[in-house]
Amino acid sequence: MGDLILRAAVEAELPAVLEFWRVAAENDSRPVDTDDAIRALYRRDPAALILAVDGSEIVGTIIAGWDGWRCHLYRLAVAPQRRRAGIGGRLVAAAEERFRSFGGTRVDAMVLDGNTVAHGIWAARGYHPQGEWSRWVKPLG
Repeated sequence: MGDLILRAAVEAELPAVLEFWRVAAENDSRPVDTDDAIRALYRRDPAALILAVDGSEIVGTIIAGWDGWRCHLYRLAVAPQRRRAGIGGRLVAAAEERFRSFGGTRVDAMVLDGNTVAHGIWAARGYHPQGEWSRWVKPLG
């Protein structure tokens, strides 16, 4: 992992990120990621999409969304052949550091209940399900 670099995505990489998510991310029970959506994220906050890259290959992602008040994590994904090598933990740590630089005091992560493979990394990083809250959703259309 000596060549692994964590950095913000650049606009030209957005199509490759979408393709990476198709292969490496949990995609059940969620809306399909679109080019328009990822470009809107990039326009609003280009540093929110953090990549782990090895040479020219994307091997991990996390979205560290800051709305000026709350810290939110989305789309933690690691290439299947690179899992259990510390990449996910490094991405979470980079996102948390980003939030600290803004003065953030608490972070939440969107983790599907059924994605039990991911539960271990979140627990190892000190995250836990919050029993007092449920996520309510409404599709906008």
